Amino acid sequence: MSSSPSDPIIELVDVGKRYGHVRALQGVSLSVRAGEVTCVLGDNGAGKSSLIKIMSGSHQADEGRMLVNGQETRFTSPREALKVGIATVYQDLAVVDLMETWRNFFLGSEIRKPLPVLRPLDIREMRRICASELANLGIHLKDVNQPIGTLSGGERQSVAIARAVYFGARVLILDEPTAALGVKQSGVVLRYIAKAREAGVGVVFITHNPHHAFMIGDQFTVLSLGRVSLSARTGEITVEHLIREMAGGSELTALAHELSRQEPTAGGQPAAQA
Repeated sequence: MSSSPSDPIIELVDVGKRYGHVRALQGVSLSVRAGEVTCVLGDNGAGKSSLIKIMSGSHQADEGRMLVNGQETRFTSPREALKVGIATVYQDLAVVDLMETWRNFFLGSEIRKPLPVLRPLDIREMRRICASELANLGIHLKDVNQPIGTLSGGERQSVAIARAVYFGARVLILDEPTAALGVKQSGVVLRYIAKAREAGVGVVFITHNPHHAFMIGDQFTVLSLGRVSLSARTGEITVEHLIREMAGGSELTALAHELSRQEPTAGGQPAAQA
């Protein structure tokens, strides 16, 4: 018998969100556990962005509850979420392309020398830590002094992941990290997501790619028009099932039937429906 999953770090219970007359989320429940990857899938408009904003503290839910470490919580800002170890990496990464990689790694959290008055930056120590932390995740750059804009898309995503882990993230929310990447670079990012999981981080992987989700996920939640259309753990579904849910499930079957070509009869006319 397999061991039961650990207690959730984040638990959403029947969460709903409205923007004026638009209902973005309704009755959404999911759990995020340490050392697991929770994949949230859905097409454009499914509610993924709203879900990220609620968990990261950018927005508050209008309905339902969010529990963090078992305590009901309502964040009023992303800074509050970050204080309890919930870090979000968005698609744009919030990096400065012309700055060195180590500068981006410590951007806003620079280490300073313990000297009076001026307290200059401890550049040597930040370079050392940056290189060490990247190596811990299996990221080996030629030089951490190179501008981060010269790195590949997968490498930039990986630096952002390593940075979040170093600064104490217990939950790492990744917003479509492979969306703009090719197959090889997507593989790079998926490997580093696995490394973060091995480090005990609870990862929320937002994606519209069921193949990427199936390769890395422990828990799957599919959103459709703001509602959960599928919630399952690995081993309970196949990638084909996941693809079907992403594609619309029964709606896709109905559409396929509607668009299917009828076989012509000997006289050249379509056969009558049974």
